[in-house]
This record gives sequence, structure tokens and C-alpha cells, in this order.
Amino acid sequence: MSTILIKNGSYRGTQVSGMIFELVKGFQTGAKGGYVTVKADGYFGPDLPDVVRVNVPSIEDIEFVTGETTIQPKVEVVAQETDEEVMNRIEERFEILHQMTRATISGDVRAMIVVGPPGVGKSYGVEFELEKSGLFDKISGKKIKYEVVKGAMTPIGLYCTLYRHSDANNVLVFDDCDSVFQDELALNILKAALDSGKKRKIHWNSDSAMLRREGVPDMFDFKGGAIFITNLKFDNIKSKKMQDHLEALQSRCHFLDLTLDTMRDKFLRIKQIFRQGQLFNDYDFTPEQGDEILAFMDANQNRLREMSLRMALKLADLTKVSKDNWKALAVSTCMKNS
Repeated sequence: MSTILIKNGSYRGTQVSGMIFELVKGFQTGAKGGYVTVKADGYFGPDLPDVVRVNVPSIEDIEFVTGETTIQPKVEVVAQETDEEVMNRIEERFEILHQMTRATISGDVRAMIVVGPPGVGKSYGVEFELEKSGLFDKISGKKIKYEVVKGAMTPIGLYCTLYRHSDANNVLVFDDCDSVFQDELALNILKAALDSGKKRKIHWNSDSAMLRREGVPDMFDFKGGAIFITNLKFDNIKSKKMQDHLEALQSRCHFLDLTLDTMRDKFLRIKQIFRQGQLFNDYDFTPEQGDEILAFMDANQNRLREMSLRMALKLADLTKVSKDNWKALAVSTCMKNS
């Protein structure tokens, strides 16, 4: 059994420098820095676990008292992506978004779910491909074969919308329409619409004056495609019943997570768009002005109300209000109070 002297360390804010503990697991590094796992032996009170992690800055801050050969310190190095690697990963994901949208338009893909935080360009990528594909229909006056639905939607509203776009090569986009993911009846309708069988029949099995008024039958074949754009993390849904429905829906769809899970990821996505020259197209900015806005966002990542493309444009608007005082305006209008 090994014991160690902690020369510099703490547990939950309590300094333990100079104390000796029985070692359970050697030095490791995690998201919050280095630590060793030791037996508490009641040092921190009777209500705490017998085994705890004590934070130590480095392996040099521990010293073996006995049994060094029994348990060797182990350093686990967590690989850290460089900024360029993060931006390349994100760019690849967004290129997949464009490619899969084109595949849904052509009918090669039946449905796709796109998950990512708000304000990073999810909707733009999908709508860009849809508008490009529908350009000739728009010019010739033909019916546009896609529709973007936003906001809340009832199950019967979903049924009617699917009917209106049930022909082959039609694409329905549900953009932040998260209510359909939280209603059991709506999810059952979607599961029928996206079933993997050759024929996808959708039924409305109760009398409805709305369907009669709209001329919508109580049964039809859905042959179109669907794209769901959402900020909702399906794993965070607590209801077991709803989780089962969502898993069934995911099994019928291609699932694309844009992997923008940290504040750093979101900032580097904004930086990526800026470097491509697409962020401040509508502003008469010098390169230095754009750099200054990005530097301000980088320095205030944890104070801004959100890290998004929309926030970058808000800051750009403030530079039009006052080139010399826009940062003070941003502190008052774009930052958290604490």
C-alpha cells in the first residue's frame, strides 16, 4: 500500500498541503487540471465519500512516503485540438450539412436531423441549398417544392402540412419547431411519415372539422423528404416515453450533430465565417474593424449574453451607432449583469 505527501493541493477549496494520504490512484489530468485519488480517512468530515480526488497542480506536488513501487503515478494527457483543427472539424461538418441537404432534395436521403446551438448558421446552410434548387421553379412561376416551418405546431397542423408537401421531391424543413419533438401524437405522425417501408401511409383516426374545411383526407401517402433543425439535445429529454419515441425517430433519419458544444467551438465558428469574408458583408468595415469585433468577442466569451453570429452582427450594428464608444454600448446591451 502506498502513502503520499501532498506538498501543494486542495480539496473543495480546503488546503491539504503537507498532509499524508493513502493513495488509491496516481496522478491524472482532467478538464479542471491535475488530481490524485486518495482515501479520505475522515479528514474532510463523516458525510463525504471514503475516496476523494485531491487537486494538485502537477506531479511534482506529490511525494511518495511509502510504497512508490507499488502504485506508479500515471499521467493521462488529454489531447487538445488546436484552433485550426477545431475550425477544420466544424467546416467539415457544415460541408456535410450542405451535401446531405442536396441529397434530401434529390430524394436520395429521406430525412435528416441537424442539431447545434442557436446562431451558428444551421438554417442558412439548409435554406441556401433549398433556394438554389428551387430557383428555376421560382423564375418559371411553378409551385416551390419546399417549405420552411418555424415555431410551434400542433399535431393536426403537422398532419396538414405533411399532406400539402406529400409529393415526391418535396422537402419540409422544421426549423426550431421543437414542439413536434415533445408531443407524443406529433411524434407518431412523424414516425409514420419517415417509416423505412416503400409506402409511408399517414392516418388521422378521429373526426376533424379542420380536415374537412381544408380538404385534407384522413389518410394519404407521404413521399416527400424532411429536415429537422433543432437546438434540442435529445439526450437531455427526461421522459422515458418521449426518449423511446425520439430514438425511433432517429433510427428513421440521418443524424448530424454539428459538434459545437463549447464556447470556444462557437467562437471559432464565428471566426471561420469571418475569415471566409461572409460575416460583415453588409457593413463598410475595414479589416481592422472586423478584427477588433472578433477580439472583443474572444476576450469576453463568458460575459456575452450569447456566442453566436447574431451577436457578432449586434456588435457590428453598435459600431455604426458609435465608432468610438461601441464597446461601452456593448457592455450595457450585450453582456450579462454579473
